[in-house]
Amino acid sequence: MKARSFEMQLLLLLIVAGGGEARGAVADSVRMSLLTCSPHEEIYSLYGHSALRVQNALTGQDLVVNYGVFNFHKPHFVLRFVFGLTDYEMGVTPMTNFLYEYSYYHSGVTEQEINLSGAEKEAILRALDENALPENVVYRYNYFYDNCTTRARDMLTNHLQGKVVYASPADSTLTYRDMVHQCTAGHLWMQTGIDLLLGIGADRVLTAREQQFLPAFLMRDFSQAKIVGTDGSVRPLVARTTTLLEPGEQVRGKEFPLSPLATFGLFFVLTVAITVTEFFSRKVLYLYDLLLMLLTGLAGILIFSMIFSQHPTVRVNLHLLLLNPLPLFFLYPAIRRERDRQSHCWWNLSAALAVLYIIGGFFQCYPPSMYFLASSLLLRDITRRWLLRRSSAAEGRKK
Repeated sequence: MKARSFEMQLLLLLIVAGGGEARGAVADSVRMSLLTCSPHEEIYSLYGHSALRVQNALTGQDLVVNYGVFNFHKPHFVLRFVFGLTDYEMGVTPMTNFLYEYSYYHSGVTEQEINLSGAEKEAILRALDENALPENVVYRYNYFYDNCTTRARDMLTNHLQGKVVYASPADSTLTYRDMVHQCTAGHLWMQTGIDLLLGIGADRVLTAREQQFLPAFLMRDFSQAKIVGTDGSVRPLVARTTTLLEPGEQVRGKEFPLSPLATFGLFFVLTVAITVTEFFSRKVLYLYDLLLMLLTGLAGILIFSMIFSQHPTVRVNLHLLLLNPLPLFFLYPAIRRERDRQSHCWWNLSAALAVLYIIGGFFQCYPPSMYFLASSLLLRDITRRWLLRRSSAAEGRKK
């Protein structure tokens, strides 16, 4: 959601909640629901969205409390997002505006009315008032741990007179990476890019509660959950479920015609062809190695910078073994010696790192295309010394 005027948001929220003394009476006329929006093709919406609906029968107000408000045009937004330094905020918008926006994007909207007592509604309204204060409205967003969906869940479930009990998840083996793959299945290049940034922490099996960072999973869990009251009573968490908008057809933008796997597969074929050409021509095509070192080194700067990210799941990343800044440091001496038909220690180090990277695939899930890249680099590494020695000998015989 794009940022809106906070003054208007706060005014609308106070109208819904009423004054402090009247809030108890207002609570009986209030309905609260979880809204779950299906994905659309904007990048920020591939994972869906969750929000709270607050309706007041006395005042006629029908508002959406949304924890996904951000300003995409703020300086360095994408960079701050990658490093876990993005600030989102709570916002309020009329329900009609909310539905119009999602109908425009052909997204579906499902409403789950929460089965709340008057006292629980009052507690939630009080918490919303507190959250709407200027000093509380902004929060440090974290995609997996603290996002618009988990905030909506916590607002509803943390103020109950009892405990929410969830049914066992349908799939208890899911990881963060698995769930991201489900959302990006039709965007393979984006999926590969995210996989490169996610580290070994994204391959940990999740609990049912941890899976609720995705809107669809929270909606699923809410539909089967029960509230066990402090007095031992049991009631369903969701009173009723209503489809407000049916999802429409999504139009995908054009992507690169080749998949990452096909692209890196062709890259491996090219590497083999160049290496075979060197074998028969007795020449060293050092410009190809220069290009490889330059590209992997530049990509490695981004992967290395993830060590300093606030996202815990990206700090320990075995892609660093293959993509790191080291080639940029060894670029000049290694290529200079290669031009002179002499080997350099970089090729041994690079080969060792490539082997370790392949072994690391048993511990971290890699995009399949990365094995083609690792094989291409390893092929160049292990053939350098032999081809350089062979080329140097051939030059000596000519003399």
